[in-house]
Amino acid sequence: MSHTATSRPAVSCALLVISLCAGVTACGSDGNPLSARPYDAADQISFNTPDGRKKADPDKPLEVVAEDSDGRITDVTAYDASGRHVAGELAADGGRWHSTSPLAANASYTVRVSTEDEDGAPGRKVLTFDTGKPAAKKRLDVTFGPKQGTYGVGQPITAELSRPVKDKTQRATVERALKVSSTPATDGAWHWVDDKKLHYRPKDYWPAQATVQVRSNLEGIKIGDRMWGGKAKPLTITTADKVVAVTDAAAHQMTVYKNDEVVRQIPVTTGMPGYDTRNGVKVVLAKEGTVRMTSASIGASDFYDLIVHHSVRVTNSGEYVHAAPWSVGSQGSANVSHGCTGMSTENAAWFYENIREGDIVKVVNSAGDSMAPFGNGYGDWNLDWSRWRTGSALFGGTPEGPTPVDRARLRPQSV
Repeated sequence: MSHTATSRPAVSCALLVISLCAGVTACGSDGNPLSARPYDAADQISFNTPDGRKKADPDKPLEVVAEDSDGRITDVTAYDASGRHVAGELAADGGRWHSTSPLAANASYTVRVSTEDEDGAPGRKVLTFDTGKPAAKKRLDVTFGPKQGTYGVGQPITAELSRPVKDKTQRATVERALKVSSTPATDGAWHWVDDKKLHYRPKDYWPAQATVQVRSNLEGIKIGDRMWGGKAKPLTITTADKVVAVTDAAAHQMTVYKNDEVVRQIPVTTGMPGYDTRNGVKVVLAKEGTVRMTSASIGASDFYDLIVHHSVRVTNSGEYVHAAPWSVGSQGSANVSHGCTGMSTENAAWFYENIREGDIVKVVNSAGDSMAPFGNGYGDWNLDWSRWRTGSALFGGTPEGPTPVDRARLRPQSV
């Protein structure tokens, strides 16, 4: 019985396949040009690439032209051996397609062109060609940061350029080639800090326990007159648990959160009047341990020269979270430091053990200035998302969400 039960559907499926095949044959006999195999469109189109072994000039855009007045180009796809696609624009009448993103030097390209004739019959042509070396000598190299390792969820990605890039169109070319992906996935954007430096951060903090991969597709790409993309070593970092330390300068208390749950309350002292601690979000820059701190380092009028333990740096200008056994009597009740956040040796040892580079240290209710976004460490998170996006050469001035290209790719089109 079991053998018979399993064999009947097989017979039915075979009959169904025969029926479907018959249907396909019928469709092919109705004279519809769309059902025919694509013809070779070599005689209908031309390319501005050299014939034979000569290599194409990467400094010139790729161009495809419909030579037959009765036919037109319907689609062009161009990509190199590494999978980088070339953006392009097709004329409304289908007479011409040209690349709008630069070709790479020393690369091998495949171009697939689709056409149709006056009767609507489809044509195809595939072209392969190589590009030569650029005539220019200037090369733009990229160095990603931080170093490979595990960081807190506030750690920005940095890209240092070997040459300044000021032109907005050139910046867009560079930015488009700098790829950041994370698992789990999250939205993010680059922000141009200056002509030679970019920072990348998500809309919110990185997910905990994430893997972030950074790479550049810029090598061999023309950026501007006599400047071409150079090499960049890819980078992978991971994130740890989400650790955020919030200091309320008015209440003289630090609350430490791990994965959004309170794990410790610490009495602290922050900057006295005239040396008020900066408000805002700071990212841990380094765990420096034992540090000599002097009044000369910040230009303080009253002299001090101290060996300080369990020191965690949060700004380039010298703001730390550290052990301050000399001020235990004021911790939890008054602000008496020169701008640092001080706590007992026991609490500082715990904090030092449980904090890492990239973790968040936030100060609220201080009379001090706000943390600058750039120039004194990582103040990136003090810009809201809309302001952060304005620093992108690709997203600045555009509505939040997928780009027009991404929206077109994600939205099915009826045929």
